[in-house]
Amino acid sequence: MQNDTASRHYLPDQYGHRVINVLLVGCGGNGAQMLMGLASLDAAMRAISSRSLHVTVVDDDTVSEANLGRQPFYRCDIGASKARTLTERINIAHGLDWQAVHGRAPAAIGLDGIDLLISCVDTAAARRALGGAIGEGRTSPRYWMDLGNRATDGQFIIGCPEPAHGRKANRLPTVLEYFPEIADEGIAEDDAPSCSVAEALERQSLFVNRVVASHALALLFDLLGRGSIGHAGAFINLSSGQSMPIPLPRAPLATGAPQ
Repeated sequence: MQNDTASRHYLPDQYGHRVINVLLVGCGGNGAQMLMGLASLDAAMRAISSRSLHVTVVDDDTVSEANLGRQPFYRCDIGASKARTLTERINIAHGLDWQAVHGRAPAAIGLDGIDLLISCVDTAAARRALGGAIGEGRTSPRYWMDLGNRATDGQFIIGCPEPAHGRKANRLPTVLEYFPEIADEGIAEDDAPSCSVAEALERQSLFVNRVVASHALALLFDLLGRGSIGHAGAFINLSSGQSMPIPLPRAPLATGAPQ
């Protein structure tokens, strides 16, 4: 069967020869895996292109015992800032100067000057807050990648936020457009923390974050390292072993969310 979706989305020319500024919101299950992978992505991009990454990480959480095992923290990290701990470790290991902010986005940090926003947050409310901040800023990120997961399945999607001054050409819809139910403030959310490693593993599979993040990083490598992508994300199910790509839109979007 012939695929009638757009074949490729290409990185704009203005990102061809410079540092790409990344804001990673959340340094927990998905976010910590993404941060470690971004360090590898930066090294690869420096080797094969004239691009590199500068990453700022923002998270207001601290390491707890329940995080051990599923997240890349150690017992000696308990009580420390997740963002600062992992960013410092990566800076030392890779000779980088990435930044960490112990706080909650968007209140703790603005989005102006950001090329790529990566959200690894637990709630729809956090995604709504980021979407609102994008609309209020002087500039908006060119790309917004969002990761989310449940116990044994998850998804990631990359889109192009609509700036306040007008719509960008060849724009990819964002997570708020693909999943309009996020806008419903009446939906109950379960973001209660786990109290132990065993309880955390009952709530989420041991490797679900690593799998979702690895697929998301592979997409970023194609876009930022090689210059184009053939899909906008994917749904991943660890129980069935299936991965279903999210296709690129067939044409530039008209005003309004996709039907």
